[in-house]
Amino acid sequence: MKAETLFAEMAERYRAAPDHPFSRFPEYAVFRHGGSRKWFGVYLPVPAEKLGRAPGRTVHLLNVKCRPEHIGAMRAQAGILPAYHMSKEHWLSVELEQADDALIRQLIDDSFRLTQGKTAGRKQAT
Repeated sequence: MKAETLFAEMAERYRAAPDHPFSRFPEYAVFRHGGSRKWFGVYLPVPAEKLGRAPGRTVHLLNVKCRPEHIGAMRAQAGILPAYHMSKEHWLSVELEQADDALIRQLIDDSFRLTQGKTAGRKQAT
């Protein structure tokens, strides 16, 4: 998936415009829930050498939240890596050029749901 496609789908499916909170890395983009402002995706174009690969190219990553019990199975798939600069227990990095587009969309949907927080009408524990 190309970054342009990712950004367009984030806007269309989730009404999430990219936020650029890191002045040192202006190309990094965070996708947040509208109300709570919780992150459900982080786009990171990373130099290949930061991932232990041969230098000279950029790897386009998307960090998404994942259930801890699914992390191992997900990381066995092509284009799925341990989270770059986030909790490796709860987040994955998806290589946009390597992972299957359908899998990317599924992981974004899952991340969106996992980071939504409490839903209306659900009682809080006392």
